[in-house]
Amino acid sequence: MHHVQFLQDLAVVMIVAALATILFRQFRQPVVLGYILAGLIIGPYTPPFALISDEKTINTLAELGVIFLMFSLGLEFSLRKLKEVGGTAIVAAVFEITFMIWAGYELGRLFGWSQMDCIFLGAIISISSTTIIIKALESLGKTKEKFAQMVFGILIIEDILAILIIALLSGFATTGEIVLKDIWSIILNLSVFMGVLLIGGLIIVPRLLNYVAKFKSNETLLITVIGLCFGVSLVTVMLGYSVALGAFLIGAIVAEARQISKIENLMNPVKDLFSAVFFVSIGLLINPDVIMQHIIPVIVIALVVIIGQVTSCSLGCFLAGNDTKTSVKVGMGLGQIGEFSFIIAALGLSLNVTSDFIYPIAVAVSAITTLTTPYQIRSSDKVSDLLERISPKALLRTMEAYSLWINGYTNSGHNKIGRKILKRITFQITVNLLIVTGIFITFVFLEKNISSIIEEYLGGNDYSKAVIWVVAIIFSFPSLFAIWKKTQAAGMVIAELSTSSLSEPRKSLLRGVISKTIFAIGTVVLIVTIVIISSTLLPTSNVLILALFLISIAAIFLYSSSVKFYAKAQSALQETFLMPADADENAKHALLQHPVLKDIKLESIILEPYSIGVNKLIAELELRSETGATIIGIERKGESIVNPKSDFELAEKDVILLLGNDEQISAAKVFLNSNNVSG
Repeated sequence: MHHVQFLQDLAVVMIVAALATILFRQFRQPVVLGYILAGLIIGPYTPPFALISDEKTINTLAELGVIFLMFSLGLEFSLRKLKEVGGTAIVAAVFEITFMIWAGYELGRLFGWSQMDCIFLGAIISISSTTIIIKALESLGKTKEKFAQMVFGILIIEDILAILIIALLSGFATTGEIVLKDIWSIILNLSVFMGVLLIGGLIIVPRLLNYVAKFKSNETLLITVIGLCFGVSLVTVMLGYSVALGAFLIGAIVAEARQISKIENLMNPVKDLFSAVFFVSIGLLINPDVIMQHIIPVIVIALVVIIGQVTSCSLGCFLAGNDTKTSVKVGMGLGQIGEFSFIIAALGLSLNVTSDFIYPIAVAVSAITTLTTPYQIRSSDKVSDLLERISPKALLRTMEAYSLWINGYTNSGHNKIGRKILKRITFQITVNLLIVTGIFITFVFLEKNISSIIEEYLGGNDYSKAVIWVVAIIFSFPSLFAIWKKTQAAGMVIAELSTSSLSEPRKSLLRGVISKTIFAIGTVVLIVTIVIISSTLLPTSNVLILALFLISIAAIFLYSSSVKFYAKAQSALQETFLMPADADENAKHALLQHPVLKDIKLESIILEPYSIGVNKLIAELELRSETGATIIGIERKGESIVNPKSDFELAEKDVILLLGNDEQISAAKVFLNSNNVSG
């Protein structure tokens, strides 16, 4: 009879969800609110009787709803949008979350709640609802406006910070305290996990989906995507993180695939189905009696959420350098709580550290703020105009001057191209260090599980550790060699920037000293870093000498193949970001005909003896990824080589023909540290 009860419960849920969708669409209200109210109506706390007999089964389906909901949020995650509004998003999100956590904690103390309730309340009201906001902006037709793009960026940063908050709250709820060392440990482990998963996923997943798309079967593509979703979610749970994290990250990775439009169309019905169950299940947990007992806190908290988030986000956007009107419009779009707030509230209940009334209060506040969100966005222009009219003229002039000063500061500066290259090199070094750290964490995990097997053959724990350490180093070769080369490149760029105002020959002498010194320091720091992150695998000194000898031999033989492997991986990552959307041949042709190509030109430069490119393969140099310029020809001793291959080795006095725009060619000159010989 269990299957009959399950079918009955599911039928009731879907019928009331359908009625809620129709009713709330008719009155142009947020459907999410309708689902929650529908769950309240059929829930166990609403007389005369409960329509749901097996809540555990519905909760299981709701867990699937969380996975699909977070996966869908990940699909909306865009690294491009984040790059465009990154500075504003980070400043506004950090400012808003910090302020709201403090406000929630103080509000809880005002109500006389326990310390844990206060902490969880601050976390609950600090995260805006991505789903609700995006649906509201879509319904109002404002997704393409400038302020909406900033809102999306802030939501992305908030979602990432929410994952960190959940991890911190889990540890705090278990131990009762947050130690600074624990915070950095959580941040490091979470960053490594997210970084390795994102980088590895961006290289592998888009290619896998491209292969699957060749079958031209929607069924195959959908099943593959869902398999990736559940597989990564399972791995995430096994590593001790929330299932929401895994679903969100794999969604963000899949979002960079070229089939994203088709995937979204295929996933929308699945997401809508389980999301409806998820939000209805939230309504099932609402106890009207509890809400009525805490009606004052519900109303006060809702007001604090609306006023606090609107004010803090507006101020954060303004501090980041945006004008007053745009800042106010961004803030007006971020005055509510949603899915992450439910997850945080449910975490407190599952760990038995918060009071029973916290969850229904969070749901009630979410319902109120969900209802007000469309009206806030719709009235944002009027509010910004009103504030501009009533504000003192002196204040408006001061704020305008501040905005102009911030924008002028961030967009000016000497040697802008050189600093841009240095910033890119630093980012690439950081990414590769992250990969190396992830590799060693993986091998530490393996060492705990397979060391006993190796010891049987080698006869000692030191030898087993040495073998695992050597293998981990070899697996890290592509990234280690890349870090080593990029440290050398960084030294060259820093030397060029710091001696640009000097004259020859003093400039050449000092430039060589600075670049070699930085390269030497960077090499030492890299070695120390490897020792630190692999400390648990390091064997004793006698065995270590043998291990280092084996690594040296392996480095000699594997250097070239490691460089080529890294170049292919980097090329795969760049290809992922080149054209992620599902574009047909006409779209690709249109891209190639873009007006920006009118700025492309040819220019030749010569490799001087001190150039970074001397005695290096084109693949090793990675000029295109570093500067955007492309080598399309080389002249050596009167002989011309057209479209040289990536394994072509450059030599002193080679004349290189570059293809690119003015900025790219200028960047290539700085990067190569070469002189222009012709236009």
